[in-house]
Amino acid sequence: MREVAKFGAVGGAGLLVNLLVFNLVRHLTGLQVVRASVIATVVSIVFNYIGFRYFTYRDRDKSGRTKELTLFLLFSAVGLVIENGVLYAATYGFGWDSPLQSNVFKFLGIGVATLFRFWSYRTWVFRALPARETVASAEALLDAQPARTRARADI
Repeated sequence: MREVAKFGAVGGAGLLVNLLVFNLVRHLTGLQVVRASVIATVVSIVFNYIGFRYFTYRDRDKSGRTKELTLFLLFSAVGLVIENGVLYAATYGFGWDSPLQSNVFKFLGIGVATLFRFWSYRTWVFRALPARETVASAEALLDAQPARTRARADI
């Protein structure tokens, strides 16, 4: 539950960043809805990586940062396609393109993509370190092994 709460805190902040950037880009630049959304999604991906690495999953394995970042970007790109695919379908498939409708479908797309991201990040990107009990028992086994070897040499 603690992991879900931390993921939710970073994700909630990322959601606000995503929606804020989306609306700013859309209204200040006049870009098409999906293009503005892709820019906002990319900004929130950067924000979320920093939050996940240094807050949510700070206790996870940090040995392979290049691999971690590559996987994060890969799964984030899939999430970007999911998120913006929902918005694209609503906007260009159904013609729902008012500012309110765009925000509703952007939010819905973020929700669907978040489910995928949560699963993929915790499964593939920010891998758990071995449980402390497992590490302690392995260390005890290694410590006991030289004693057994010395006992055999004495015989």
